[in-house]
Amino acid sequence: MPRLAIAQLRPTKGDYGANLQKIGGVLAQIAKLDPPADLVVFPETATSGYFVEGGVRDVAVTAGTLFRDLTVEHAAAGAPPVDVAIGFYEVFQNHFYNSCLYASLGNASPGHASSGGAAPGIRQVHRKVFLPTYGVFDEERFVDRGREIRAFDTRWGRAAILICEDAWHSLSGTIAALQGAQLVIVPSASPARGTGMDEEGIRLPASVVRWERILRGMADEHGVWVAFASLVGFEGGKGFPGGSVVVSPAGDIVLRGPLFEEAVLTYDVDFEEITRARAEAPLLADLEVNLPHLIKSLGSGERRAGSRARKRATVKFDPATNGTAPRSPLPAPKIHVVGRGVEEGDPLQIDADLARRWLVSFLKDEVVRRRGFTKGIVGLSGGVDSSLTAFLAVEALGKENVIGVRMPYRTSSPESLDHALLVIQTLGIQAVTIDITAAVDGYLAQVGRNGDVDPTRRGNVMARERMIVLFDLSAKYKALPIGTSNKSERLLGYFTWHADDTPPVNPLGDLFKTQVRALARHVGVPEVILRKPPTPDLVPGQTTEGDFGISYDKVDRILYYLIRGMKPAEVVARGFTPEEVTKVAGRLESTHWKRRLPTVAMMSQTAIGEFYLRPVDY
Repeated sequence: MPRLAIAQLRPTKGDYGANLQKIGGVLAQIAKLDPPADLVVFPETATSGYFVEGGVRDVAVTAGTLFRDLTVEHAAAGAPPVDVAIGFYEVFQNHFYNSCLYASLGNASPGHASSGGAAPGIRQVHRKVFLPTYGVFDEERFVDRGREIRAFDTRWGRAAILICEDAWHSLSGTIAALQGAQLVIVPSASPARGTGMDEEGIRLPASVVRWERILRGMADEHGVWVAFASLVGFEGGKGFPGGSVVVSPAGDIVLRGPLFEEAVLTYDVDFEEITRARAEAPLLADLEVNLPHLIKSLGSGERRAGSRARKRATVKFDPATNGTAPRSPLPAPKIHVVGRGVEEGDPLQIDADLARRWLVSFLKDEVVRRRGFTKGIVGLSGGVDSSLTAFLAVEALGKENVIGVRMPYRTSSPESLDHALLVIQTLGIQAVTIDITAAVDGYLAQVGRNGDVDPTRRGNVMARERMIVLFDLSAKYKALPIGTSNKSERLLGYFTWHADDTPPVNPLGDLFKTQVRALARHVGVPEVILRKPPTPDLVPGQTTEGDFGISYDKVDRILYYLIRGMKPAEVVARGFTPEEVTKVAGRLESTHWKRRLPTVAMMSQTAIGEFYLRPVDY
């Protein structure tokens, strides 16, 4: 009965040496177990972090180099003989791969029961076969595809490795099981997306719910153990959730790691459960019997597909249709909503506590671990966005490490100052108040004549002056500016370019305004702030919804459908007027430039952001 350990780690981005030391620390921790672990599984790209883009060539090593370095760390840890499965970027025969090394470390003695006297060495290198190139992923641009899935013998039994998306394809698990795998090892670096609920009613990121469904299905169908090891931490805002699991051959999750936290999990795997599971549901045995016939069917299907392709290649030109066949209308896009929004009919419903934990973990990673700051600084307007940001920052950094800055102008509402002070006093954070009136009016007096400065220009100067203050105080207090813009404002372009959206980290940028309100209420933002109409407070009497001419409740839902690919007519059919949809769609389409860095004329094959690609945190 081998003892399995899973280490869900937060790697240091792009630092192979530092990550090796962390792995060595895990081995030292494992060395204290009694009985010792037989196998330690680490996540995908544990030696470098996942989103390194063009940095793959800098962090990639050969399997032999990694094995040598792991041997050194293992010896330094004083650990007993142990097998490791560890994800890394590999260079092999002049190609780069996203790979997983399986190796035996330590000189096993003949008397060691679990080792069987096996010599140290590399047992297998699996190279990721399915490379995602959708959503936030662009793997195939930086690494090559592996070409095979192969089970292999270890000193405790037979295993196979599937890296992340490999496991999403049901055929992969089938191949592993047919080759005799008793344990399928799945290292992963899959960012969390959405919110959902598992079969037991536990609130989890929606992507985690889907992962567990896939892993349970693989284990249950084939009667195998599955060990899933997930990265932890944030890279460029994309959060790896942890939540590693061990799944039994009956498809039950017998162990689950914590969310957004590093952890080492251990479980004693009983291979007799494979026998019982396959006796109760002999699906794999049935497949083995019928596989030769199914392969023949697959071959005939390929022949038919080839025949159809040849027929398509010889279609004659028809002048009546200009050489094109009439197309059937495309089906309307389906909106897949996960979580309580399904039952309640609200696609913007969020799990507030899960969102809080998610964003607090984001701030800890991005402010402290990634950028090396201990303090954060927040511009407090007295509105719900900046108030919520301050509440999250205090939970992430501690109240002694958060500075709230009030930056009034002579026309600012006294209520804005009072509500910002209420947040400061409620949280017990350090407060700084800087009146920007002299700076703004002094500049405008030099460029304006007889009061000809219009309100828009004045508001833009005020917003940019506030960022000057915030970044200068950042340098003074060694505190990282934390942004407060929400998703609704960013999609509508309702901010001043290189001002409101300038801070380097922003916890609210993927939350619609209505979601911000829900989360703010959950964390305890004062009700008087939640109830008042939102306003940028750049012009007396100004309100955000007044500027829009439409409420946030409608704006957010229209945006939700538009950015998921719905046509305006389809959005109208969901209960909005054509004028409302046209107004929101017009702002969305006309403000793309505000959400991008400046457009640079590309003249070389090393253009920054086009060819020379490096993540912001590496």
